[in-house]
Amino acid sequence: MISNSDAGTADEESLAAALKVLRAHCSVEVQATSDPGELDSALHRAGSRRIVVAGGDGSMHAVVAALHKRHDLEGAVLGLLPLGTGNDFARANEIPLDIEEAAQVICDGHPRPMDLLVDEVGEIVVNNVHVGAGAVASKRGAKWKTRLHAVGVGKVNLGKLGYPIGALSAWVKPPFIRVRVEVDGEVVTDLDHPILMMAVGNGPKVGGGTELVPYADPGDGKIDVMVSYAIGPLARFGYGAKLVVGRHPERDDVIYLRGTSVTVSGEEFWVSADGEIYGPERHRSWRLQRAAYSLVVPASQPG
Repeated sequence: MISNSDAGTADEESLAAALKVLRAHCSVEVQATSDPGELDSALHRAGSRRIVVAGGDGSMHAVVAALHKRHDLEGAVLGLLPLGTGNDFARANEIPLDIEEAAQVICDGHPRPMDLLVDEVGEIVVNNVHVGAGAVASKRGAKWKTRLHAVGVGKVNLGKLGYPIGALSAWVKPPFIRVRVEVDGEVVTDLDHPILMMAVGNGPKVGGGTELVPYADPGDGKIDVMVSYAIGPLARFGYGAKLVVGRHPERDDVIYLRGTSVTVSGEEFWVSADGEIYGPERHRSWRLQRAAYSLVVPASQPG
């Protein structure tokens, strides 16, 4: 089990509850890591044993990325104990957010092949990536999440408000961008049409449950692409209202399609990939890697 050595008291209590469930079925070794070097050493020592990620979307991304760089991802079977703030990848795979129930899934569930997004420099995306207003919302939300995470008692803190605050800020002062988006080599939108945002989804959810690409499935061999042209104030309001309930693809100013490769280029833009913010960029591309690894999911899901 890979855990975060900087975890708070509430996470340690949850981890102890999960370990009680797991140790009733098997032997478990816990490795707490705080940086890429410690993570790489822990994965090296793990060998062929099944790896359980105790953490959120960022922890899942870090472990999958490290295994990918080590060329150890193929054939790997991972378990996930959702201890993060948003836990969007756990939600996408119907892994319970109750930590003891999630631990039971690791014992009783079965492996399901998971796709992966790989960019032109070899970096990976487990869940989804987006540019424009969504990335700026994440960028601003990350600052608020850090500020508010320490506010609260026990398992309850205000860190989850970070992304909604960032989203509201991006809605009030949106960063319209002019980019060319290509899906499987076909131009979807070009520089003559400013857009509000573009998202590439392996998993559907972002920001603690918002269905940014609602039809995405991390194991179906396709990536979902969503482009929003909601520029005006009323259009943004309508887009936001539909986004909350995952029905924004129904709008006339939204393009939604599927493919296996995506390229975006043009004006400078910020990128949010599994919550990691980087940029400004002028060109990025992602391709699907089919069935890159397996994740233990509930028995009710297809294997």
